[in-house]
Amino acid sequence: MHTLYSGSLPPANKRVKQKEKKQAIVNRLTCATLEGVNAKVIEVEATFTKGLPGFSVVGLASNDIQESKERTKSALLTNEFVFPPLKITVNLSPSDLKKSGTHFDLSLALLIALNKTTIDEEGLFVFGELGLDGKVKTSSMLFPLVLSLKEKGFIKRAIVPRESITYLSHISGVDFIAVDTLSEAIQILKSKSFKANVQAFSYEAESFTLQEIPYYFERKYESDFLDVKGQSIAKRASLIAAAGMHNFLMEGNPGCGKSMIAKRIKDILPPLFEEEILSIAKHQFLDGVTPNFAALRPIRSPHHTATSASIFGGGSTTAKIGEVALAHKGILFFDELPHFSKAVLEALREPLQDKKVHIARVNAKIEYEADIMFVAAQNPCPCGNLLSKVKSCRCSEVEIKRYQNKLSDPFLDRIDLFVVMQEVSSSDKGDVTSKQMHDEVIKAFKMQKQRGQQRLNGKLSEEEIETYCVLSMDASKILEGAIGKFGLSHRSIASVKKIGRTIADLNTHEKIEKSDLFEALSYRRRK
Repeated sequence: MHTLYSGSLPPANKRVKQKEKKQAIVNRLTCATLEGVNAKVIEVEATFTKGLPGFSVVGLASNDIQESKERTKSALLTNEFVFPPLKITVNLSPSDLKKSGTHFDLSLALLIALNKTTIDEEGLFVFGELGLDGKVKTSSMLFPLVLSLKEKGFIKRAIVPRESITYLSHISGVDFIAVDTLSEAIQILKSKSFKANVQAFSYEAESFTLQEIPYYFERKYESDFLDVKGQSIAKRASLIAAAGMHNFLMEGNPGCGKSMIAKRIKDILPPLFEEEILSIAKHQFLDGVTPNFAALRPIRSPHHTATSASIFGGGSTTAKIGEVALAHKGILFFDELPHFSKAVLEALREPLQDKKVHIARVNAKIEYEADIMFVAAQNPCPCGNLLSKVKSCRCSEVEIKRYQNKLSDPFLDRIDLFVVMQEVSSSDKGDVTSKQMHDEVIKAFKMQKQRGQQRLNGKLSEEEIETYCVLSMDASKILEGAIGKFGLSHRSIASVKKIGRTIADLNTHEKIEKSDLFEALSYRRRK
């Protein structure tokens, strides 16, 4: 009797050799994208599957990343690479985050070129835009990306374009492997020779070291305080403002030297440490400007007709950086202060208080650092002659009141020093140079850092004020009397203490003495 079996089933006694399934290689490289000023780590992964040959990029990639497919194809073909007859899919993970930037080109090209090789290099970041001939080019996003990743502790080594090394070498603690061409990058991944080939940058500015931290400064006095005739009180207030990075308002008749003083303060500001220089450079890159990495604090002076978006940043689709953020670690100077719009002045209260700018849009919610020293100048009335001994004021009381009421008390409360400047006399002379004032600022800066302060006096928090702004017995009694006599608010008391601390540093006093506090009280706002 014959055994029957279906044609689809093998006989029980016959073994069928199973064809082993070839495991598909899914290669991964690490890149990043910018979300505002912060970098987000992106995993770039690629698969090659059977199907109609094609090349697609998924994962909310912007147009510049979609265009990178054509750049990648051309760069690979000119380097004698033959595309496999497979469906190539590249995913940018996490897939729910919008990505942008031409620096993804190199990651895409390397994954395709090494499709038959397993790439398992955890923690290796790859950045670079590709030319059609395979040359690896830099991108304006690279510096903010790498610096943000380094600040978060995500990056230890990276393959980058050689032409970007002129500015990336400023970022210490990252091993940079610089490449000129795609073929050079392919060879590095094949040989797994990930040795850094970039020397660390060394600053050429003057420097000194306190508690093992180097601080840098430059003596570039484009305009000198010696040119400012008279105005000894205003110059003293400028010195105090610069030494502690205090907010400062000058009031006086036109031509008395308000703008002259404001523009000279930038040359006598305190030294910077490396992270601050890099932070300033990051904001300049975000503005599309290539920085020179000088140890100089920035100064921004927008016109009073500037819009709120240009001062604070903004945009309909993506939020862009504004003047306040570009003045980070430096000076934001408002000339003709009352002529700025009420909306701008009131919105400025937040960055003056919190050292940050928040931009909320439908498509983006961004936070920028804005640790600024605010300097402002204003006339006493619309015509400017209210304080003049020679010219007569043409303004009515109503006009003067309306002019002065443009500045609210909560806004003025955030300004530490107020100076009313007198008219210049023909007998007035310059009595102090910018170099002398800068030396005083550096002396006060060293005292602040030797106390263990992370921040300068003008930027101290409530807790830090209690710790570092210690008053002598006599000074404490004077302050108590001033609180009752002048009705000082909690913020005004903190302001007087911070100014007193800076004056004490300039006078090399360990505690805030009676004379220091008297001078600090003389700079308060008269209501």
